[in-house]
Amino acid sequence: MELIGKNVLITGSTRGIGKAIAAAFAKEGANIALNGRKPIRQDLIAEMSQYGGKCIGVEGDIAQFEEAGNIIAAVESELGSIDILVNNAGITKDKLLLRMSEEDFTACIQVNLTGTFNMIQQSLRKMFKQRSGTIINLSSVSGLIGNIGQANYSASKAGVIGLTKTVAREAAPRGITCNAIAPGFIDTEMTEVLSENIKEQMKNQIPLKNFGRVEDIAEAAIFLAKNQYITGQVINVDGGLVMNG
Repeated sequence: MELIGKNVLITGSTRGIGKAIAAAFAKEGANIALNGRKPIRQDLIAEMSQYGGKCIGVEGDIAQFEEAGNIIAAVESELGSIDILVNNAGITKDKLLLRMSEEDFTACIQVNLTGTFNMIQQSLRKMFKQRSGTIINLSSVSGLIGNIGQANYSASKAGVIGLTKTVAREAAPRGITCNAIAPGFIDTEMTEVLSENIKEQMKNQIPLKNFGRVEDIAEAAIFLAKNQYITGQVINVDGGLVMNG
């Protein structure tokens, strides 16, 4: 599918993986809707606009159902429709299970899983009417194999996978695809704070022996957006960390 002129909403897109995904779609000629819980910086909007498409910023918390609806309504008002929805926004609250509070657990579920549901459920109404649409959800390898200290995060990202597959089945008759990307260890602000020793230990678990780039995730999102015969799948972008077979 040609992406020139398509309207793309990326949640949590002011930095890291979300920003890289937004930039990749902008370079393809798409119109971009950036989202974050704080007002979107004008320099970021200008950065995305330099490729020729339109870029808007929409503030709002996806974890709140009403706010998620307001985000979608604002994008539809400005751009006319949402052709591609990328659910990237997420949080971590890492702790060993025995030290994890109910609030720690619930917060991850509310943002990572419920927030993804909120955005999909309210975007699908318009997509069903236009009989087209692409949904890309960000899961994680933690949702596939678990990770020490991430019971809450792993549970939320595993839930995203189940949600992705169900949406794919329900939406397929209307020509809508829904897939998930499961990143492994990626060079972001979260990994920058780790000690070199910890980084080396993590890299030794990866067959390719290095962390991925945010651009690797963005390239996978572009691939899924262009291919209209892939749905209900989880694409691992992890250097071989998780090999299914």
